[in-house]
Amino acid sequence: MPKVLEPGLLYVSDTYDVAGHLCACGCGNKVITPLGPVGWKFQEKNGLPSLSPSIGSWQLPCQSHYWIQGGEVNWAGKWTPAQIEAGRRAQEARDRAYYKSLERQRRWRWITAPWQWLKGFFLR
Repeated sequence: MPKVLEPGLLYVSDTYDVAGHLCACGCGNKVITPLGPVGWKFQEKNGLPSLSPSIGSWQLPCQSHYWIQGGEVNWAGKWTPAQIEAGRRAQEARDRAYYKSLERQRRWRWITAPWQWLKGFFLR
């Protein structure tokens, strides 16, 4: 990720699972979006980038809200403070559910791994 970002470009680091760009409103602020199961999804089709879900720059003074789809910025409606808070709570709930599911998988691995080993040992 370069220190100085160019307007109109979306930078993506596969190494660090992050995307960055200058806010689409033109305010000049950097917008960094983590990529991954609890972050944004990056797709490229025919050389044109898309990020989902929408980008809500709620912490910036501009509070811009937009989508990057097929290399274009598509503006979304402005959210009220109540909508922003509800969106944050919903995202936190999705994050907790995701990490809880990983923890369940890890716990079951302790039980199923020895069983799978025994089955493999006796069914050779």
